[in-house]
Amino acid sequence: MNWLVETGYFAAAVVFILGLKRMSHPTTARSGIHWAGIAMVVATLLTFLHPQIDGRYGLMLLAIVIGGGIAWYSGKKVAMTDMPQMIAIYNGMGGGAAAAIAAVELMRMSDNPALIEEHGSLALWLGVLGAMIGAIAFSGSIVAWAKLDGRIKKAMHFPSQQLINMIVLALTVYLGVVIAAVEPSSSLVLVFFGLALLFGVLLALPIGGADMPVIISLFNALTGLAVAMEGFVLGNAAMIIAGTVVGAAGTLLTQLMAKAMNRPIRNVLFKQFGGASSGEQSEIEGSMKASDPMDAAVQLAFAERVIIVPGYGLAVAQAQHKVWEMVELLGERGVEVRFAIHPVAGRMPGHMNVLLAEAGVPYDMIADLDEINNDFETTDVTLVIGANDVVNPVAKSDPASPLYGMPILNVDQSRNVLVIKRGQGAGFSGVENHLFYLDHTHMVYGDGQKVVGDMITALKTL
Repeated sequence: MNWLVETGYFAAAVVFILGLKRMSHPTTARSGIHWAGIAMVVATLLTFLHPQIDGRYGLMLLAIVIGGGIAWYSGKKVAMTDMPQMIAIYNGMGGGAAAAIAAVELMRMSDNPALIEEHGSLALWLGVLGAMIGAIAFSGSIVAWAKLDGRIKKAMHFPSQQLINMIVLALTVYLGVVIAAVEPSSSLVLVFFGLALLFGVLLALPIGGADMPVIISLFNALTGLAVAMEGFVLGNAAMIIAGTVVGAAGTLLTQLMAKAMNRPIRNVLFKQFGGASSGEQSEIEGSMKASDPMDAAVQLAFAERVIIVPGYGLAVAQAQHKVWEMVELLGERGVEVRFAIHPVAGRMPGHMNVLLAEAGVPYDMIADLDEINNDFETTDVTLVIGANDVVNPVAKSDPASPLYGMPILNVDQSRNVLVIKRGQGAGFSGVENHLFYLDHTHMVYGDGQKVVGDMITALKTL
């Protein structure tokens, strides 16, 4: 029976990897999710046949019913605008599950030292490391969820923060070494987990909203690595393969997100975004020029090429459906419309893609930064909805700016720019957006959904 379970685990892992591969492109992402889901169902069912289960089917079924019921209900009810925090909390649950497995195994070893020889020293070391990583990912993801859900309103800083973080991390690592090299006593294990959970909280508290896509990717990578390590402890091939793949994918995505912001991972974790710059930033010339929805609609209606740049403000206003309705009206007038997505737009990787897909925007109308950046100079009108730092031209021109070197969408090269924005505030970095003061930029102030709705009304009268 064991060979059947292991073979099934391997097959499920292969299907999971293929599903993850299909998730890398919008046109195959839905089927990729289905493939990965089927693989997880198969792996779960095979676990019932595992020889080590020893008749604990009732507890397994209870856990599946409770966990599956909560996930099904929350998945049906969650709004697309709340998807980032849902991703964060689910990711945290994965890290917490890996840490819980490690806790059980370490407590068993503390009660029965003979199990240490049975598992082997390498498994013990990996179990401790996986426990630490999983606990950090769990508590850090909870804080990320609280920030995204508005329960924690802003990044939190206190004196000697980084020093305290390093002390907590050093103590956690020290206890981990003692547990793995000397003795996994119950009291040490509890203190070890407490410190790891505390470090996860301290790590995530100072992270600002602009860095959220990076930190969510990082915690996702940590969760995958923790699962893989605990899979080694349990001798579970499915956990090892799936965790390794998720950890590797999360690590690559984290690097891509950090590159898109031109910020090393260490700066994301240990330096506030938009902190003190190296010199005086360039002064802003000109002034913001207000426009109204009617004038904006006229500009769009008589343009040949239009690019729409969505940002987090679009998600907050839940304006994606209105935007697509407006695009359909422009299409009827022969206007060529495309969407430009910056890699870190929104609050999680792919956030804007998800919102546009929900509204029914065809995939071939959506382009990322590298695909579309050279097209702005031949664009008649670029419409920016709720984006800020990712379109700020000082990232290309001002070495003293915290944004300098960050790849941005070349919106400033368009012939005309329209910006829908609630007010005149700066972006998450705290840097004033020079785009808003250019001669060919006009601001349309107000809630994104209402403004676009007014523009639709105006288009229908032209």
